[in-house]
Amino acid sequence: MEGAALSNAKGEPAAKAGRRFRHWGSLRWVAVAVILVGWFVYYPIVDNFIVSTTDEDIFTGETTNIGLANYERLLHDPVVWVALWNNTLYALISIVFQVGGAFVLAALIEGLGSERQRRFWRAVYFIPSAISITVTGLLFYFIYQPDIGLLNAGLRRIGLEQLIQPWLGGEHTAIYAIIAMSQWQGFGYSTLLFAIAIQKIPRDLYDAAVMDGAGPLRRLWSVTLPLTREMTGLMIIVTITGAFQVFNEVMVMTAGGPNNRSQVLGTWLYQQGFIQNNFGYGAAIAAVIFAVTMITGAAQLWYTRRRRVEL
Repeated sequence: MEGAALSNAKGEPAAKAGRRFRHWGSLRWVAVAVILVGWFVYYPIVDNFIVSTTDEDIFTGETTNIGLANYERLLHDPVVWVALWNNTLYALISIVFQVGGAFVLAALIEGLGSERQRRFWRAVYFIPSAISITVTGLLFYFIYQPDIGLLNAGLRRIGLEQLIQPWLGGEHTAIYAIIAMSQWQGFGYSTLLFAIAIQKIPRDLYDAAVMDGAGPLRRLWSVTLPLTREMTGLMIIVTITGAFQVFNEVMVMTAGGPNNRSQVLGTWLYQQGFIQNNFGYGAAIAAVIFAVTMITGAAQLWYTRRRRVEL
């Protein structure tokens, strides 16, 4: 008995020391991660706000503190308001197609009886998402060509010549043409994510709904939609954030033209900061992008958490 007690007395400090070692070891790795995230994510955000209060020449390095003058300039810059509207329009259309439309399409695909058919249609709709956005932009650039483009040729073939126009050259059509290309490119990715979420729903719930006499639309509304709310909230956040970070699509297809009518905040930031050497002003535009995406993301997370509590 005395030997056993002595053994336990020696074993307990050793166990505590082992747990303490593992605890500090875990904290060490967490600290490394926090340092890396802080240095590569949070420090650039703070530094961007500092730069936005200066007039900095990126070629000479000369910097002049001007306070909030760049933000005041933002309020009176008509191109900023055009770009902000284009980003908002981009987000609204993307929510309709890449969230709402992708959800319905995923439900239709997962409702097919054959697993082979489901795999086939998932692959068909995902293939455009595997293509580089730059390559996709160049592809649609040629599709939209007024004389040799596939779109105008198709309209001419079916007798709709009155709809033929320079899609990327018109001030009122350029941004819509870019958004249409983006929806085609990203639609399959959203569909696949919704399909994964739908696959996790227990089939027993659908069987019970069928036994209660619920039709396809009723099952979609009462079973599929509530149980994919987390994915829907995530997709809305990702879609809005992506819409305010658009850059490649516009630069490849129009570079913001014609007459700045297809500018978005990202392209106007690039032109101001790196082409016209208004680096502080470009940083102010970047701060606006950050603020908009943070506010919309936080609002969506708050709403999703509130709905979860209510349920």
